[in-house]
Parts: sequence; structure tokens; C-alpha cells
Amino acid sequence: MAGVNRVILVGHLGADPELRYTASGTAVAKFRIATTETFTDRNGQKQERTEWHRITAWGKLAEICGQYLAKGRLVYIEGRIRSDTWEQEGVKRYSYEIVADNLKMLGGGRGAEPRETEPEWRGPDTPPEDDIPF
Repeated sequence: MAGVNRVILVGHLGADPELRYTASGTAVAKFRIATTETFTDRNGQKQERTEWHRITAWGKLAEICGQYLAKGRLVYIEGRIRSDTWEQEGVKRYSYEIVADNLKMLGGGRGAEPRETEPEWRGPDTPPEDDIPF
């Protein structure tokens, strides 16, 4: 049986997306979103914890991100987790990103004009890693 690698996030963009193109002309957009969880600690005090998630979108979905998303915008993202490891100065480092394949703008945030129905986009499969411009 195959495993499942699926992530769903709803959060606000921390900055405008960075849109670039690979040597072969494929668009790639990178941005971060924040998700905030509210919980009650052992002392009965309400607490908040914010997590930052790195998002990468490819192809037409990346172009749409570059055109329509801006800092503060609330978005729904579906995708999969991709991890990377490397060694730096003798220390093993890890990084994680979400490769988006579905995006829905939920309104809210700076520069967002809420509409009755926000568009939803699905992206293509990810191109080979040797074609990444970052």
C-alpha cells in the first residue's frame, strides 16, 4: 500500500510571493504563510502559537500566486510536504516546504477585495529539481 503525503493549510501570507522562472521557462513562486493555533495552557490561560510554513507553487499556479497574492492575504493551500537535508559546518540541517497543488483565496488581508466567490486553482506536477532557480 502506498503512503499518503497530503497537507491542508489556511493562513495569511507573511510577504508578497517571490516569482521566478527556471532556465526552461517554468514559473515558480515561493512564499510563507502563518497559521495560528489557540489553546489553553495548564494554568487555564489562553495561549497562541504561530507556525510559519514555506510554500512553493509551480507553473500556472505560480503565475497566479505572483499576480494575485500579497502580504496579509488569507489563503487555503493543499499540497504535499517535501523535506531536504544537508550538512553545514559539520551540523546536519533540515528544511521542509509545502509544494502547493491547490490554492483558494479566502479574502481578507491587505489589498484583498473580497468577492462572493473566490477562484480556486490547481497546479501541475513539480518539474525536476535540477530545474529549480532558487
